[in-house]
Amino acid sequence: MSRRSGILEFAVLGLLRESPMHGYELRKRLNTSLGVFRAFSYGSLYPCLKTLVQQGWLIEEPAPPQEDPRAATLAGRRAKIVYRLTAEGKEHFEELLSQTGPDAWEDEHFGVRFAFFGQTSRDVRMRVLEGRRSRLEERLAKMRASLARTRERLDDYTLELQRHGMESVEREVRWLNELIESERAGRDQRADAPDERQSEDTGGGPRHPGTTPPDPSDDTT
Repeated sequence: MSRRSGILEFAVLGLLRESPMHGYELRKRLNTSLGVFRAFSYGSLYPCLKTLVQQGWLIEEPAPPQEDPRAATLAGRRAKIVYRLTAEGKEHFEELLSQTGPDAWEDEHFGVRFAFFGQTSRDVRMRVLEGRRSRLEERLAKMRASLARTRERLDDYTLELQRHGMESVEREVRWLNELIESERAGRDQRADAPDERQSEDTGGGPRHPGTTPPDPSDDTT
């Protein structure tokens, strides 16, 4: 499975964990809620859905009679099928949520992982955030070293583009620092009040101003 198809699988399972949907509604959510999927089409989505059904992670059901007929008109006959997450699919998605390896830190995958932080445990959120920060700090160091070597050979516009790329990475590192500190503060508060209900361990991390991830497309590297 390619990295991009793996991201789509993850996002589809995550959205269907929230509620059953038909293909038209899924594509709409992928395009609007998860902006990194704007380029995906029905040609990408339906093979993914078919694979997930074959693996037993989704089931297909007829749409209820009260289903909005406008969706069926826009999406064709396929809109009459509703996709529902199975118990095995939920278990598989939870396994994916627990993964914190390098793939979770990459530009496109991180944005999708972050979109589902509300369903992710605090410890996993911390590992993903810290891994992403480490990856960006490495990238920033390389960008600075490259700029120092080539500064004299660059024209003004290329130099400005390089600076813009660095500023984009620096901005995301600052944003990650704020998120990590917010997560740590939430953990400290929980430790100070052990008798309080710990419902946020499995979702809904601490809300923090400005928690929309910076657009990876700003990065020129």
